[in-house]
Amino acid sequence: MLEAPLDNAHDQYAGARKAIQNHGIIAYPTEAVFGLGCAPYDELAVRKLLALKKRPEHKGVILIAADYSQLLAYVDDKKIPQDKRFTVFQHWPGPITLVLPARPEVPRYLRGDFDTIAVRVTAFEPVRQLCRALNTPLVSTSANYAGEEPLRNAEDVYAQMGSDIDWIMAGDTGGRASPSIILNPLTGEVFR
Repeated sequence: MLEAPLDNAHDQYAGARKAIQNHGIIAYPTEAVFGLGCAPYDELAVRKLLALKKRPEHKGVILIAADYSQLLAYVDDKKIPQDKRFTVFQHWPGPITLVLPARPEVPRYLRGDFDTIAVRVTAFEPVRQLCRALNTPLVSTSANYAGEEPLRNAEDVYAQMGSDIDWIMAGDTGGRASPSIILNPLTGEVFR
């Protein structure tokens, strides 16, 4: 259901909280497109999102967060060498997704066939506020069905995907033309 934000910040995210508590999928504006997300600790919700997107589990997913502390349950921080930390963290906050070492207990449905996990600390304030309000990072993927163009506004998300989504955040994207860059700052490899 499309829900416009209310004036009261506490109430603004009530629908998102309810969706997350009920293994739901939410949609929200990101830097470039609308994103679909769910709680990364909720295997049922992540599997629903993977099925909706027709995304194979072996590819892994991206987590988006308000700040690095929200990612510490997923990133093996001690495997980031001290002499590389500036290189790693100079990219955040911003539209850069980093591939970092995953903690050993991170499930396959998040990391795919890798010992790394793709994570982003966004500078886009609506997503930062959402992650703070929900007190969790979010699995983040573009709002579209497989093979279709990513959607860029709440109205299109509601019209095309509303029956598959539990909460849609009103608001505009950040206006970037392309999705986030994905790179491994420890190896220099660029994936997108």
